[in-house]
Amino acid sequence: MPERIEVVKMKENSSNRQYVMETVKQEGALLEFANEELRDDKEIALEAIKNNPEALEFVSDRLKADRDVVYESVKNVGWTYCYVKENLLEDKELLMAGLKITGQILYYASQQMRDDKEVVMEAVKNKPIIIKYASNRLREDKEIGLEAMKKSNKCYEFLGPNLKKDEEILALL
Repeated sequence: MPERIEVVKMKENSSNRQYVMETVKQEGALLEFANEELRDDKEIALEAIKNNPEALEFVSDRLKADRDVVYESVKNVGWTYCYVKENLLEDKELLMAGLKITGQILYYASQQMRDDKEVVMEAVKNKPIIIKYASNRLREDKEIGLEAMKKSNKCYEFLGPNLKKDEEILALL
């Protein structure tokens, strides 16, 4: 199957900053076919992500460590938190922005964030089964346990051993 004309043109103009900028404003995912230097250009990256937050996948590793760039994506689609570089893993505001959209990203959070009650509660509200990635301490937290169990009793197996004995929790089975 032949490549789309937009892809062919982007490949032909992959080092032309003006062309790349105008193109990613229209279709952010075409950033994938820009040259390495332009995928490392913050202005171009932000334009691509404004058009398509999933374009974060195609920005340079340096920009995946840039809070402004990453936040622009994560606040809109959440799951792109998986591209976050280590320097941003303790950024609670960034993580919370993504968790408001999808609790699944708790999986990518640091151990410290998995032990933060506010973070874990937000994750569980959006995806109760994600409690399995919470810290052991928070898997024993009754408030979090009840929130998860009210949404899905499949979460029971991931609760801490003491919480599994709690009468209110058992009543939700």
